[in-house]
Amino acid sequence: MNKSEFVKRLADKTGFTQKDAEKFFKAHNDTIMEALSEGEKVQVVGFGSYEVRERKAREGRDPRTGETVSIPAKKVPIFKAGKLFREQVDH
Repeated sequence: MNKSEFVKRLADKTGFTQKDAEKFFKAHNDTIMEALSEGEKVQVVGFGSYEVRERKAREGRDPRTGETVSIPAKKVPIFKAGKLFREQVDH
């Protein structure tokens, strides 16, 4: 499912227009990204949680040349599915 299909399904389920559903979708995503960039954890009970984790700097290999390269430290977003979400997918 791509974004436009998701927005259409969201509009169908809520009774919103597709334009309003897309505004909601964008606001939802923007809110989560803003919270994570501010160092907050976002928890939606039953659905899951989003958080940011630090990856340490490390050494890696260039697959083409086999040369060792330095990979810098960075922050990455992580999503962990909630119990209800996992159960729904596994049914």
